[in-house]
Amino acid sequence: MGRKKFQDLAKRGKGPQARRQQHPEPLPDPDAPAKKPRRKRKKLEAPAPVKEPTPSPSASSAEEEDVEDFDEDQPLPTASLWDDSDADDDDVPDDEFDAEALEAAGDSGDNDEDEVSFKSKAFSDKNRKWLKRKGAGEDEEGSDDDDEDDEEEEELEVERKARELDQQAIEDAVAAEAELQQSTKEREDFALPSAEEIEKIGSVPEDLGVVQVRIKHTMQVLAHFKEQREPGRARSEYIQLLTKDLAFYYGYSEFMLDKLMEIFGPSEIVEVLEANEVPRPVTIRANSLKTRRRDLAQALINRGANVDPIGDWTKVGLVVFETAVPMGATAEYLAGHYILQSASSFLPVMALAPQPKERILDMAAAPGGKTTYISALMKNTGVVFANDANKSRTKSLTANIHRLGVTNAVVCNYDGREFPKVIGRFDRVLLDAPCSGTGVIAKDPSVKTSKTSKDLQRCSALQKQLLLAAIDSTDATSKSGGYIVYSTCSIMVDENEWVVDYALKKRNVKLVETGLKFGTPGFTKFRERRFHPSVSMTRRFYPHEHNMDGFFVAKFKKVSNKIPKPEAEVAAKEEQQAAEATDAKVGSKRKKRSADDDDYSSDDDGAKKTAETKLPKKGRSRALALQKLNGKGKKRDAGAGAPGGKHPPKPKPAPPLLPQKGKKQKGQSGKKKKKAKVASE
Repeated sequence: MGRKKFQDLAKRGKGPQARRQQHPEPLPDPDAPAKKPRRKRKKLEAPAPVKEPTPSPSASSAEEEDVEDFDEDQPLPTASLWDDSDADDDDVPDDEFDAEALEAAGDSGDNDEDEVSFKSKAFSDKNRKWLKRKGAGEDEEGSDDDDEDDEEEEELEVERKARELDQQAIEDAVAAEAELQQSTKEREDFALPSAEEIEKIGSVPEDLGVVQVRIKHTMQVLAHFKEQREPGRARSEYIQLLTKDLAFYYGYSEFMLDKLMEIFGPSEIVEVLEANEVPRPVTIRANSLKTRRRDLAQALINRGANVDPIGDWTKVGLVVFETAVPMGATAEYLAGHYILQSASSFLPVMALAPQPKERILDMAAAPGGKTTYISALMKNTGVVFANDANKSRTKSLTANIHRLGVTNAVVCNYDGREFPKVIGRFDRVLLDAPCSGTGVIAKDPSVKTSKTSKDLQRCSALQKQLLLAAIDSTDATSKSGGYIVYSTCSIMVDENEWVVDYALKKRNVKLVETGLKFGTPGFTKFRERRFHPSVSMTRRFYPHEHNMDGFFVAKFKKVSNKIPKPEAEVAAKEEQQAAEATDAKVGSKRKKRSADDDDYSSDDDGAKKTAETKLPKKGRSRALALQKLNGKGKKRDAGAGAPGGKHPPKPKPAPPLLPQKGKKQKGQSGKKKKKAKVASE
């Protein structure tokens, strides 16, 4: 600030507002002429003259009438300057006002007075019609938009959400109607391919989108076959088309898909195939020998893992949704507080229900999840024999036993079929038999194409032998046991119900309840096969229903240690005894015939000798050949004449005649004579 300007301000003194506040002037006489108030305001350009609107009989017009018109020469009332209600307006900065006064040009009657209107930022509802915000337009559309915004702000949150939901419901209904019309049109256009075209599916590359639409239409037709099928087309043709399309779309062999279709049918097969494409959740089992599930869950949560109990059917299982560290590398894992184990592997041990101080056999134990669970339920008492036929797999079995702190296990390496000859008289036996693995396709996708009918037959035959060996290893007289649990990770009937029914026929066992709270009952009849009614006590577990690997569990109770003889063997033995009785009756007649043959044998021998001596050389050679044949026939007849045969034994033939020396020389001299004659001629 310059010196000159500072001196000017010092001479000027206080401003008019400060002077008025310190020395208020008396109220002027209303009859005296008023002076124009000196207030510092912004200089504004005069707006264009605006015609005064005609008054309307509304509240706004009545409010406008309250505005006073005053002349420039007439002074403002002093009370309006010193009133407390106007003190707040003085505190507002001058730059926040758009306009302090608007001069209206024009005559207003005889007095020729000018209209002055004031406009401030903070206006009330009474003057909102003629006062506007800074920068607001003069058109009425802006005011209408402001009114609409105010109405939206006044709308409650619940009302707004309700309006959005109604709008969404309308849009969904429109989309559903459009989809229905589209599907109806596509269904009308869909035609079943011919037999030749169906056979080519899978061998010729096709668009997966086209195959998916065809699968959808085929399933719709099968669901309403009578109404939507094409005239003259059989249901088997639609089934064949669906099988081909599903095998091509999901990457299965036709044999495997046919097997799955036999179990689930067209209405459920897609859910099964989709479930096999999704991996099962990671599950762990808390080791009750070292920790509790609650403490383990808290420790894993502190390490950044998101875990929850698997369900109310188990007290030791946890499912892991997310984890910041690998579950196989935590300090708790290395300390043996838990083991990575699928939820389906809990089921056979829970069905076995081992008791403390028992003698238990795990016939196929590797890698040790079920063995260590048995030891935990037994609280490290009794003895658990962990056997596995593959010696290389016993390494992982031994490692898990040591890591989890199991002290009552004995690891052995025997063929399960020979185990009854090694050790027997167990209280309980668990057989998790080797299988085709059709229940764990999500873990091993190679099962889709690698398994054939021979593989299923081979697995079924091995499972039958192992199950009979497990039953023979169990002690039926055990006070607390005598139970056998058979389980597989397969969903095929050939490896489950068929094997169980075979064991019921071959051994003195019966099926009992597994004790599991959930699961699908086993089949008592499947296509042309019929099983024992008690097979319904077995339990099946499916990926699409229980969100775990496909599994099968059956529980036997051994009734007696005696092995029943098969009905075929009993029938064969009875037939043999009947044949021996008939042979004894015919024995006397055969002896009489042999005695008569001995009487006539001496006469026959003499006649043969005389006949052979008279025969020439060629005749004697023929006789020798006949005698050799008679010797072979003698052995054959003797076998036939044995007890139980059809013909009596023949007498011994006479020994063959040997040529004499003289005759041999005579024959040699005759040859020489013949040679000499030929030479002379």
